[in-house]
Amino acid sequence: MSQSASARILARDTNQALGIGQYAIDFMRDGRPDASVLERTSLFFTDAVLCGASALALRTNAPTLLRNEALRYPARKGVSVFGSRKAVAPEKAIVANCAAVREWDSNGTNFGYRPELAHTAGEFGHNDFYAVPVAAAQLAGEDGAYALRGMVCLDEIRGRLAEVFSLKTYKIDHVVHGAIASAAVYGAMLGASADEIESAIGMFVAHAIPWRAIRAGKQLSDSKGASAAISTEFAILCMQRSMRGFLGPRDIFRNPESMFRQFVKTKGESPFDLHLSMGGGDFTVMGMHFKLGLYEHQSAGALQGMIDLVQRHPEIAGKPGAIRRILITAYEPAFGIIGDPAKRDPKTRQSADHSMVYIVGTLLRKAAERVAAKGAAALGGGNDEVWKSLMLGPHDYGPEAIANADTRTLMAKMDFEHGGVEYDRRYPEGIPTSLKVEMEGGATFDSGLVMFPAGHARNTTADLRGILDAKFALLGKLAMDKPKRTIRQLLAVGEMGRKDLARIHDFSIEDRGAFE
Repeated sequence: MSQSASARILARDTNQALGIGQYAIDFMRDGRPDASVLERTSLFFTDAVLCGASALALRTNAPTLLRNEALRYPARKGVSVFGSRKAVAPEKAIVANCAAVREWDSNGTNFGYRPELAHTAGEFGHNDFYAVPVAAAQLAGEDGAYALRGMVCLDEIRGRLAEVFSLKTYKIDHVVHGAIASAAVYGAMLGASADEIESAIGMFVAHAIPWRAIRAGKQLSDSKGASAAISTEFAILCMQRSMRGFLGPRDIFRNPESMFRQFVKTKGESPFDLHLSMGGGDFTVMGMHFKLGLYEHQSAGALQGMIDLVQRHPEIAGKPGAIRRILITAYEPAFGIIGDPAKRDPKTRQSADHSMVYIVGTLLRKAAERVAAKGAAALGGGNDEVWKSLMLGPHDYGPEAIANADTRTLMAKMDFEHGGVEYDRRYPEGIPTSLKVEMEGGATFDSGLVMFPAGHARNTTADLRGILDAKFALLGKLAMDKPKRTIRQLLAVGEMGRKDLARIHDFSIEDRGAFE
């Protein structure tokens, strides 16, 4: 292991599980992320909590079930679930809050890309795990700054693992990296030793690797949305047991029988080197992406392409009946995941939000309805305003929306094709996608190649904060009658004192009726 004031390098010929543990301990004591890193993490955190609160307000199944389950585990020294100040067992609060955050599939994401180090594994990941450092800070009696530093540390570990090891290549679910990071950060924040953290990481990897079977099939289940939560619950239990003396397998990344060495054959070393930041602005969270509404992030390029087209060519939204064909061209894995023919006829929200034709069809249908109601000028306010006005929210994936005849008509006109090598080589740097809309009469409108849609970390043209404010308002109003105060508090998590952090989840979640 080598280190500097701004970086920690865990070489492949070292015990990296032990190194991750020591890194987490050192970062929680001496980490110095720039203000820009803390601000971006606060935005992702606010986004996550509002996703979770709105999912509970609409009584989605897994979040409601797991929150009710958590409330049946009161603890004298415990932590809180969303919408409550009651102290419950930490692992139960964490599984409930993580599941709520992930339910809409609308929070942050990453694609594991760091070309300057040739770390381009491109593994997916999401900002699902902030419940872990919040719970640890509450248990430790610490303040919001401590919790926020834990969030940065957790994102750094899981994000850097996503850059160097592609779980999806081997049909392993991407939540593994987040669970490993959760064990490390939870332990570090509560005083565990590096040896104890290594034991917990080894225990999780040896006992609880989830397969992507969670995400396969024509219609997806609760397991898809709760995968991060369930894996993290077990990772926290592993950490708790290690701190009580249970010994898990050592040196798990170099263990010849572990998942990592089974899929990548080495001469005894780990399959990768791991570079972790200690200070400055070069943290992996700075390369993570925001979803500007509810949609599978692989579709963001197509959404941006359609938004560009309806602004340049109002007749697309003004006369949707005159559309003859829509051709969407994209890269793998987008083509394989959300272009799967099984997703052309979604019946559930979990399947609809992973259907490229449904997502784009719904956006275009909303654009057409807006033009019909307000005229062509309704889409003339520029990119940022169109994103806000057409933003896809939870009700765009409800039973009535999924069955909408106009959306289904547009979906039937769509073809989705793989762009081949020219598209694949541009991912995961960007989200390479293009759209062509062919009209009756022969006119064809081409979006051109979209690489960095609004919300993407490399997009420099959209007013990200303005669009996020619209998203926060949309989700906040679903969850609460007066969300502005709660939104302000969440954005300022790093400024909270200990008492405020202990009450961070003490906001009212309204019952908006069952979503499904």
